[in-house]
Parts: sequence; structure tokens; C-alpha cells
Amino acid sequence: MRRGQVRVYVDTSVYGGVFDPEFSEASQAFFGAIRAGRFRLVASPVVQRELAGAPLHVRESASALLALGDTVDITDEALRLQRAYLEAGIVGVAGGAADALHVALATVAQCAAIVSWNFRQIVNWNKIPQYNAVNSLLGYDAIAIHSSPEVVQDEGT
Repeated sequence: MRRGQVRVYVDTSVYGGVFDPEFSEASQAFFGAIRAGRFRLVASPVVQRELAGAPLHVRESASALLALGDTVDITDEALRLQRAYLEAGIVGVAGGAADALHVALATVAQCAAIVSWNFRQIVNWNKIPQYNAVNSLLGYDAIAIHSSPEVVQDEGT
């Protein structure tokens, strides 16, 4: 990792966003910033598992990008934090367990931010302070949660 490089956890939606007409331009700009070394990509086995069900062109593109970054492990610590998010009712167990795990993994890995297109469970103005309240109660730093245009708008990309 380059000195001063900001670690950013990228959830599955951004990899697929490269091929979605609505999110393509912003997703490509974000990954361009990754390739330029402005950010250090962080992923997890959750991202890899979710990508396994994606179309081949998404998997191939994601594979090339994942090779540029780090993969964090699913630890007992991250699972405890995920459980705390679920118990706090930030997201439901049925529809939000994986999303809560993305946030927990990024938090435990001390990433500066999560980048996502998931506006329902992750990049949600009502849920972000709830995630960070649980983080604070349990002794973790707050985590920034953004969509990709918010992250690269001041980066000159």
C-alpha cells in the first residue's frame, strides 16, 4: 500500500455498477481512481461469494479489480459487530445480514469508507448514523459510507 493511500471497502454493487447504464460512468470513474492509486481497494469473501453469481463479464472485470487490492477475512470480531447491527434493528436478518456484514468487515478492517450503490441498506441517510452509533458504543471508529460519485468528485476524475 502506498503511503497515505486511503483504504476503501467496495461492496458488490459497485462492481456490477460498471455495467449498469445508470451507475456505469460513476463506477468506472471510481475504479479509475483505484487504478491510479488514489485509494486502496478492500474486499471480502462476502463480495467474492456475491460476485460468484454475477454474469461472466462482471466476474471477469471484478477479478481484475480485486487483484489490485486487499481481501479481509471474516473474523469472529466482524461477526459480533454484524450481530450488534442486526440486534439494533438497523437492517433485518432476512434481507440485510450480508449488508450488515459488509459494514462490519469494513469497520473492523479500519477502512476509511465503504463505497456502495445499495441505497436501501447501506448508503442510506437514516441507517448510516445508526451503524456509527453502534460502532461508537462498541469502541469502533465511525465509518464513512458513500456512493462512488461522492468519493471521486474531489479527486479530479
